[in-house]
Amino acid sequence: MAGSGVRAAVEWLVSVAPDPDACRWEWERNPRGIALLPAGRRWDVLILPGRLGCPTLDVITRLIDRPGPVLAGFGDARTGFFVPPGTVDRWIGTGVRGAGQGTWIVVPYPGRAAGGVRWLIPPDGSGTLTDPALLELAMHEAAGGAAAGDIDEADGCQRS
Repeated sequence: MAGSGVRAAVEWLVSVAPDPDACRWEWERNPRGIALLPAGRRWDVLILPGRLGCPTLDVITRLIDRPGPVLAGFGDARTGFFVPPGTVDRWIGTGVRGAGQGTWIVVPYPGRAAGGVRWLIPPDGSGTLTDPALLELAMHEAAGGAAAGDIDEADGCQRS
């Protein structure tokens, strides 16, 4: 991720922090490179189990050039898709968790490895989010591939 892209991503992310300047200062100096940011303002996050999240991301990236930001949790056990605010309130689905209004998420500094949480698709600062309808369709296709044995769960998420 180029310098200006990182700056734009940082500004977009910290814009939701209660004190963006303090968040930016701490984040850039924190050796872990992570921050806690509130969900539900500019984005919600739908969190899928890794065995479904990684194949879902593969489906989405075959369909569109640039999905919204996507996080991978420790050991790729969870995959978090940034979706429009309010999505979590309307989402009905088994095994999918949501971070919306009133919740906080761990976010790594863009362009820097941060322990166990990493960007699969980093934010670009433009505000691009994943369309929930597209995400749902991709989940169905990924789940169908898993049921048919077309997905090797040992691969994990290979993006960064």
